[in-house]
Amino acid sequence: MGFDLFQKAKENIIIVAHRGVSGGNIPCNTMAAYEIALKQGADMIEADVSCSKDGKLFLFHPGMEKEHLGKRINLSRKKYDNIMNQHYINYDKTPTQFSIADFDDFLENFKDRCFINIDKYWDNPEKIYKAVKRHNMTDQILVKSKISDKVISVLENLCPELPYIPIVSENHPKHKELMKKNINYVGAEVLFKNDSSYLASDEFIDMMHRDGKLVWVNSIIYNYKSQLSGGHSDDSALTVSEDFGWGWLADKGFDFIQTDWTMMLIDYLKKTDRYYR
Repeated sequence: MGFDLFQKAKENIIIVAHRGVSGGNIPCNTMAAYEIALKQGADMIEADVSCSKDGKLFLFHPGMEKEHLGKRINLSRKKYDNIMNQHYINYDKTPTQFSIADFDDFLENFKDRCFINIDKYWDNPEKIYKAVKRHNMTDQILVKSKISDKVISVLENLCPELPYIPIVSENHPKHKELMKKNINYVGAEVLFKNDSSYLASDEFIDMMHRDGKLVWVNSIIYNYKSQLSGGHSDDSALTVSEDFGWGWLADKGFDFIQTDWTMMLIDYLKKTDRYYR
């Protein structure tokens, strides 16, 4: 099966499930969370990838051991076998039956099923890329980062075919330059504080589309004091107005929306005739 982000974006807004769909007793970044995301209709799942002391890859957000495992440990300093014996805790800090997922198992399980955004790719680019190649999944993978010479060098010399999106704030001065690089530059993730930002303007979005690029926006909230999309978020959609939160983003013409509320977002977009293009 071939995966094409541009073709998918012509069909519907690409819905990205941030760390899968978690809640209650089911933690994020687990195989269960990703399966639920697909059941709820996600087109893409976002996964954090880490590496053990003995060089094996697994799914976990670095630095979140206390929050997700209830332990003050550093998994990157543990051997793989020890890591696989760790279990997540739930929202009430009670141990769950869900263990940490092996990266190869994750790839094999979701091969030919959805797009995958690999977060933390730049911590172990060669290991991760080799794993993706082993599973013949380069067309399913998307990687993102802030723009740097190091990132561009890795893309050009290691993985030029891997779909890449730079993360930009308030403006995107490197757009034309990236188009000339030997990389698979497919679009940009935009972060903006208010509606008047250039990155939220019709001018910018239309320019990106004319140049054959896609635009990613986040409705997720990391910290309510630092808005990623000018206040048009999962929080505002659910507590103020779905039209203000999600409808505004869809109407602007963004191609991706990353959310923590996959099912409700898709249901809203379909009910208001905003989902399909």
